[in-house]
Amino acid sequence: MTGNLYLIPVPIGSENFRKAIPDEVIAITLSLRFFIAEKVRSARRYLKLLDKNFPIDEAVFFTLDENTSTKDFSDFLQPLQEGHNAGLISEAGIPCIADPGSGLVRLAHQKGIRVIPLPGPSSIYLALAASGLNGQRFAFNGYLPVKEESLRKKVKELERKSMGGETQIFMEAPYRANRLLKYILETCMSSTDLCIAVDITLVSERIETKKISEWKVNVPDLNDHLVIFLLQSRNNTR
Repeated sequence: MTGNLYLIPVPIGSENFRKAIPDEVIAITLSLRFFIAEKVRSARRYLKLLDKNFPIDEAVFFTLDENTSTKDFSDFLQPLQEGHNAGLISEAGIPCIADPGSGLVRLAHQKGIRVIPLPGPSSIYLALAASGLNGQRFAFNGYLPVKEESLRKKVKELERKSMGGETQIFMEAPYRANRLLKYILETCMSSTDLCIAVDITLVSERIETKKISEWKVNVPDLNDHLVIFLLQSRNNTR
């Protein structure tokens, strides 16, 4: 009998992890001894946060990041085929959502391994729910291009897509968030709605939706913050 592959959510910060992670999820996480993690050091730190007495030395960790070869996936799943449960653990949020791991999960399905997603925080969906924008039709676009010309073109493309009623969601690294906001404000129409969701689930959390024209009056400083952007244009007038 094969083991289960649990998708383990991780809070964005450690200030109050019990606010974001249910007790049952914590119990399941602490029962595991095999982990596939984006960053092993972070995974070990999180397990000790959940329980300072967690037997780290008894646990086995595999690294799955953007540089991991798909050829290694079978090795990661070998303990499950031997009957052990294992956890795919995200750096923050829910595994496979804007994080690596979907290829491993697909292989688990092919091998007949049960995949069990555990409930926890996803900044993408929490931001969408709190934005006031269309939650029936939306698209997550991940990170946008870095080069200025490509970035401006992409922002304009997403604004056009949003005119059909589909909320466009994207994100940026904390050290480039101010730069992205600058290009959004310069590129988009004044009447377009923009939600800026900052530090979801943290003490510093703030979520605001305003028109581009309103954001221009008081531009926030997003430097070193975790930011989700949501865009929706309702017409084509400036």
